[in-house]
Amino acid sequence: MVSVKSIKLDSVNNAKRVVLKVGSALIVDPTTGSIRESWFKSLVKDILFLLNKNKEILIVSSGAIALGKSELGLQNKSLKLSEKQAAAATGQILLAKAWKSIFEEIDIKCGQILVGHSDLETRRNAMNTRATLDTLLKLNVIPIINENDTVATLEIRYGDNDQLAARIAQLVEADVLILLSDIDGLYSHDPKNSPNAKFIEEITNISSDIESMAKNTKSNIASGGMITKIKAAKIATAAGCNLIIAHGKNTNSLLELINGGKHSIFKANLSPLNAKKKWILSKRDKLKFVKIDNGAEKALNLGKSLLAAGIKSNSNSFYRGEIVDILSNNDTFLGCGIIAYDSDEIEMIKGKKSTEIKKALGYKGRDEAIHRNDMVIN
Repeated sequence: MVSVKSIKLDSVNNAKRVVLKVGSALIVDPTTGSIRESWFKSLVKDILFLLNKNKEILIVSSGAIALGKSELGLQNKSLKLSEKQAAAATGQILLAKAWKSIFEEIDIKCGQILVGHSDLETRRNAMNTRATLDTLLKLNVIPIINENDTVATLEIRYGDNDQLAARIAQLVEADVLILLSDIDGLYSHDPKNSPNAKFIEEITNISSDIESMAKNTKSNIASGGMITKIKAAKIATAAGCNLIIAHGKNTNSLLELINGGKHSIFKANLSPLNAKKKWILSKRDKLKFVKIDNGAEKALNLGKSLLAAGIKSNSNSFYRGEIVDILSNNDTFLGCGIIAYDSDEIEMIKGKKSTEIKKALGYKGRDEAIHRNDMVIN
């Protein structure tokens, strides 16, 4: 086992929230089609080390289809979409059981999250997904995330967990995304075919030259390659999240990485919060707004969230998850943010205390109409 007392890799040491993506080629033995148990146990112990350093961990786990193919005797067959979905359904149970049983050995709880394309690309659904993930983390439960392959069609799916992991990192405002893979980073050429390939340790700008270095290196059981990792890096870095590619097949690969092991890092130019606020400003719709009272205006200037009690009026036809303007009592633009309620719900709860929301709506929604982390103040 690698001896590690502290985290030497700054991008991980300085991170609060970490998304870890684990590829099929690491989890599943290609010969037997079963879980690589000793490797799996070592990874969970590595994760425990990060948890003990007060890191929040989310895991995007591949492997369901590979495990399902083995279970159904389909390893050496080219599968139709319906057969892939059947393999995913069968393998997902095996994968979840493996994560749960190994985490239980060290008294850590985990929860399974299956997401579809619309869960992350539709703002309303994305907010619901984020709320679930945030709640799991608050309860000290590690989310184990995978694409819902059992119902997704080719046209409405990510198709690889590298890009899914990047979307999750974007959604939860992660500081770093680690892609543990069967390759140790980015090279100028495919190192399997070119002995003179140059290793690229740090990337601060994903230029066309960088993109041209990406060669599709698909394995027999994995769905991604360097091309998908470059796409994931674009998504992650735009969201203010650093992305690391590292070799993960050896035991204690994660500890080896955070101890300064070989890796490529794509560096973000903004923090996750600043990247999010830049995105919020870019999605403004001046026709959608809430108007607030003087007390609420003072609260926002002090860095607080907008509560329903401070809203006096609002425009029609906006939905939860949309960006709305925040106007003062005299129609001055104060800022904008992601609204937590539909416009007709705001009509019902405006001017009311948080304790009165449940009675007005029939369910207990969020206390904040716009959370302070979801808004930009002018």
